Amino acid sequence: MRWLAECSVAALREALGAVAPELAGYPVTVPGPAGKQDPLWHSGCVPVGDRFFVKFAWSRPAALRLAREIAVLAALAREPQVPFLPEVVASSADPLLMITRRVPGTSLFEVADSIDPDHAARQLVRFLAALHHPAARRRAEAAVGTLTGPQLPPPTTGTLRDRLGPWIGPDQLRTVAGWCDWADTVLGSPGGPAVLMHGDLHGNNQVWDRDELRLVVDFENIGAAEPEYELRGFPGPGMGPGLELLTAIMRHYPQVTGRQLSAARVMAWHLRHALGDVLWRSEAGIPLADHRTPPQWVEDLAARFTALSIDPEAPPPADQR
Repeated sequence: MRWLAECSVAALREALGAVAPELAGYPVTVPGPAGKQDPLWHSGCVPVGDRFFVKFAWSRPAALRLAREIAVLAALAREPQVPFLPEVVASSADPLLMITRRVPGTSLFEVADSIDPDHAARQLVRFLAALHHPAARRRAEAAVGTLTGPQLPPPTTGTLRDRLGPWIGPDQLRTVAGWCDWADTVLGSPGGPAVLMHGDLHGNNQVWDRDELRLVVDFENIGAAEPEYELRGFPGPGMGPGLELLTAIMRHYPQVTGRQLSAARVMAWHLRHALGDVLWRSEAGIPLADHRTPPQWVEDLAARFTALSIDPEAPPPADQR
């Protein structure tokens, strides 16, 4: 396996010329340095003309993630195929490169306010049911080895208790600390069997044409965890005016898979996911995704608990499922 020596147009053009000579003359750009200080993130996915994307890496940690993504996509594309996968038109380990066909559309974040949540949920459940089927995990593990846990788990509740205070103040920190105790109790009880998961199923990793799901992208965080972990970003923000999309997914998922989902476990993961996002962005001096403040995100989280009829200040029931 050989990755790019540097993040430059010249290096990328040379790699394209070796893997797909017919694309070497197309205009390309390379990502800037923002957020790329850690070698784990020394990768990029950029357009090649108006019909393709090329994904590449220029460090060993990033290359290992891309090589695993290439292998997993090849495994999941075999019949019975997981729907909504990117079409890989060319890939190579030397130089390491993956070229996929571009699909027109927009992020789920851009259409979530206007689509029918029930119709959208049925399509997402079709994807999730195929990805979470035991056979899909077996095929992926045959390609890349045993998968254990998420690749990039959200911060622990201990980290949130210790470091979130400067950004939300003492009163909200006491509330968050209580929520963290609740989440520890919820996730401390046994969950369902681990399934193959996308690992980063946020709105920008989905391509929609109005209310039709066209594509799910960015499988480099593939791992194994309970299904509720996969849904940790669906309570929001940016997933619609309320929680209708999440509740519709939770309604349709057991009808297709035969497996029930726990709203409490989704929210326990969501707590760590959302407040983890607040923490790293605040510490890095980066605005939150919706340009609101950390205290407002805590208020929103409280509203989501209420909307799902979950009281994190009360002892959770013994069976979260």
